[in-house]
Amino acid sequence: MRRFVQAIAEDAVPPGLSREVATALAGAEPRYNIASDGEALALVLREDEVAVEALRWGLVPRWAKQPETPYSTITARLTRAPSSRIFARPWSARRCVVPMNGYYKWDRSGAKPVPHFIQSRTGELLFAAGLWDLWEREPPPLASFALLTMANPAIPRPLSPDGPVFLPATSILSWLRGPVPDPARLAATPQPALESYAVSRRIRSREADDYTLLEPAAPDSDDMVDDVDPGEDFDDG
Repeated sequence: MRRFVQAIAEDAVPPGLSREVATALAGAEPRYNIASDGEALALVLREDEVAVEALRWGLVPRWAKQPETPYSTITARLTRAPSSRIFARPWSARRCVVPMNGYYKWDRSGAKPVPHFIQSRTGELLFAAGLWDLWEREPPPLASFALLTMANPAIPRPLSPDGPVFLPATSILSWLRGPVPDPARLAATPQPALESYAVSRRIRSREADDYTLLEPAAPDSDDMVDDVDPGEDFDDG
């Protein structure tokens, strides 16, 4: 995944989170096409309290010489993250949660790839488990994150069964505050029921960022014409 949505209403935030968190999430400008290297809101632990912070999507490890990497770090495979040179320390000490309305994924089962929007069947917020780190070799410091991914049977077919690791709202605090997690136990966390529908290929453009991106689009509609700059993102799902 390389795109997701954060357009959060205050009453959508579960009661287990504080009013301050709900207000911060709801008060942020809605984003309908958050892309890699863009900023997103994440829940992190600050002095043992949950706080909302803007982090860059694409984790830069603290030991990197430059504030970027020559490879993609927007996602971290659950089975490899605990032992990865990049993700092992954040796995142990810097975990985050990224709330989202849903995310985009490409259906590649037909003659042409078709983008879909995936969301909870109930319309509830989704909470993706993530890792974050702080790069401070030069000012200003850079806080960045990666989303954990795994095979997820809840992803509707014919989309490939791989996506973010979602947490129930009741597990947010334990993920942020708890001891070093067991990846096998995390993989066994029940995933929310999901649904998907086709949307416009306009999501490929980083310039497109409005609510119309969430409107359903027929696979053979004008919105599916491949007229977007090929230099824009066109990921594997």
